[in-house]
Amino acid sequence: MSGKTRQFPLSLASLGNKASRTVQAKTVAVQKTATPQTATQNAAQYGARALPQSPSRIIPVVRPVHGSSDSDRAMPMVSEAVRKAMVARIAKQGVKDTKVLAAMEAIPRHFFLEPALASQAYIDASLPIGHHQTISQPYIVARMIEVMRHNKQGGVLNNVLEIGTGCGYQAAVLSLLAKEVYSIERIKPLHELAKANLRPLRIPNIRLHYGDGMLGFSKVAPFDGIILAAAGLEVPQALLDQLTIGGRLVAPVGGRHQILQLIERVGKYEWSASTLEDCHFVPLRPGTVG
Repeated sequence: MSGKTRQFPLSLASLGNKASRTVQAKTVAVQKTATPQTATQNAAQYGARALPQSPSRIIPVVRPVHGSSDSDRAMPMVSEAVRKAMVARIAKQGVKDTKVLAAMEAIPRHFFLEPALASQAYIDASLPIGHHQTISQPYIVARMIEVMRHNKQGGVLNNVLEIGTGCGYQAAVLSLLAKEVYSIERIKPLHELAKANLRPLRIPNIRLHYGDGMLGFSKVAPFDGIILAAAGLEVPQALLDQLTIGGRLVAPVGGRHQILQLIERVGKYEWSASTLEDCHFVPLRPGTVG
């Protein structure tokens, strides 16, 4: 690490002070907070860009196993056409990775929500899943995965770690883009909910774990990519240590004001950090809830 040695994790204050940084950081323009209103503004900004080739040609749509007790979630109001429209909107907002877009189209987001919310599954907003937690907005899911995939290995992801399984939706999307997906949830009822949601889809490469996500999953580390679905004041050192060299971690960081941050491990004791845009997530907390 160039300059004076400084120990990770990075504090939010250190990110705002270029002179005191000990990582090589490339800061890009900060956009407005990812909300439905911002999504409309992004669509206007990026609307002139050509939509990538239809992602449905790359990855087939994932469907529940026939005879599943949950198969009635596939209602006309949440048809594949509505999902395609969501993907087109995400592309207009600036997500270019066709494999990410394909995965977003393939996974039925409404399948991970209560039936009462199914009609809202494909709007560009986070939605409640219980226990004061949310399913992340479609744009931010695609954005974070795209950034994590943009590595020096051409997007190859062997082991990926997700912190905050929630209802299981993001893990399902990741399963189409990584060889193995490990996902940790600290709230036991949500861990069980994710298992119930994913079971009918029979996705073979997702490993769900109930535990403290701030500790990571050292037993199966290192990871090519780590993605956090909750915001801490800083990225836990344990997670930084579990990145492979060349691996990328994408996380929201901050309290009332949050930024989406990319950290890439560039050496055994060296990481580079950059700020992507403003965002809003539930807080990252230690420990477990039964």
